[in-house]
Amino acid sequence: MNVPADVVEAANAYRGSNLTMLSQKFYSEAGNQALDRSLQAFAQATGTTIENNLVQADSGDMVAKTEAEVRAGNARDLAFFTDSRFIAQFHNLGILTDLTDVVTELTAELGEPASESKNYCQFDGKWYAIPYHFIGIGSFLRKDWAEEKGIPLKESYRWDELRDICLEISDPTQRRFGWGMTVNRSGDGNGLIENVINSYGGAITSNDGLRVTFNSPETVEAVAFLGDIYTNPKYKPMLPPGIESWTDSSNNENWLAGILGYTRNQYSVYADAKTSGNPVHEVTHAFIDGVGPAVDRPILFGQSQALVVFTGAKNPDLAKEVAKYMVSGPPLLSIAKEAPGLVNPAWDKVWDSDPYYTSGDPAFPTLRTISQQPLPLETSTGNAFPQTPSPGAQASVAAYVLTGHDAGGHPGGPSGGGRGRRLRADGRDLRAAGAAAVSRLEMLRLDTYLGVPVDRVVRAT
Repeated sequence: MNVPADVVEAANAYRGSNLTMLSQKFYSEAGNQALDRSLQAFAQATGTTIENNLVQADSGDMVAKTEAEVRAGNARDLAFFTDSRFIAQFHNLGILTDLTDVVTELTAELGEPASESKNYCQFDGKWYAIPYHFIGIGSFLRKDWAEEKGIPLKESYRWDELRDICLEISDPTQRRFGWGMTVNRSGDGNGLIENVINSYGGAITSNDGLRVTFNSPETVEAVAFLGDIYTNPKYKPMLPPGIESWTDSSNNENWLAGILGYTRNQYSVYADAKTSGNPVHEVTHAFIDGVGPAVDRPILFGQSQALVVFTGAKNPDLAKEVAKYMVSGPPLLSIAKEAPGLVNPAWDKVWDSDPYYTSGDPAFPTLRTISQQPLPLETSTGNAFPQTPSPGAQASVAAYVLTGHDAGGHPGGPSGGGRGRRLRADGRDLRAAGAAAVSRLEMLRLDTYLGVPVDRVVRAT
């Protein structure tokens, strides 16, 4: 891989220097390898040494481990993490360096960054993270199964419509299971539950991130809707065996095995199918997402991987040069081609920098639209997404508060094998059970992570 001459010149002052890096692991092994090749190309061309370590973001103690390293004086020089999941927590801990100078320089060169990154990477007008690449997130439907039933292919479906489609295309005798999403402890389970709640008009917090608003009629309705899918015998034919104990990789594996009719995921599952030549790729209909009763379009604005420099980093200036190198040109393109749809440009002008981004796959135009769409997305209940970043809300999601319960009102909590309790009614009225679960979660768990005293909790009515 050729490293541009201007990049080499900018890094001349650091020849002989070492840089340590922490990278959030892609759900694409080929993408991880492409990342390392691009970093080593930079190191060879600039006479530097780069040590890159991969980390699994869903380990559960990511923030605590990273803070401990920084406090102990062992901060990595450069790192990247998903902006909507981690940056507010790191900023709240006071362990991020102001990177406004780098973002200002990149904006002048590459145009505006992805819409959502403006919400999650800057605080009080200052940028504490550099948008690296836009992560494709979406929903996937087996278009061949849908076409057999005369079901139209659309950019979005109502959640209840999608549920009914999944039942219609299911046939357990042929190992066809329509619904490929779990509510067990996992990032995918978190994403499904939170999105359904949001599209029904509920939210963990108010728009400013300062008040707990989780316990609302809209949240209860959303929880009851999901609970019905996993408990009503009517929908049993569309649930694959073992879905109650699925972890983050399970829906990927089952989708690639060709037994699921629908799943919701990062584009890693799409990328894996395409790059491996899996025939499921040719029969995949990629669409935006589900729509709830409080919105007229999906609440989906994606995420970005964002580059950060921790306080106490030993080589912060070299880290900035490496960051500027990574966000465009051959380094990003090489990874994007290995993880199609998962890794996309985070900057406007990068989208037009190579024909691959504009015509390399039918899904790319939709992903670009999502990355550049005007925000926020508003609900009829007054919520506006993305909301102001809340370290407490991010921590509560990271601790699997949403998935670690059942609709009977019992906190489930973490469990060793990922076998958290699922949404269930315990033979009682599902809506009443859902209300009990929502109330108990808010009072016993959410306040802990949000740092809001119980007597100051404001509930939506």
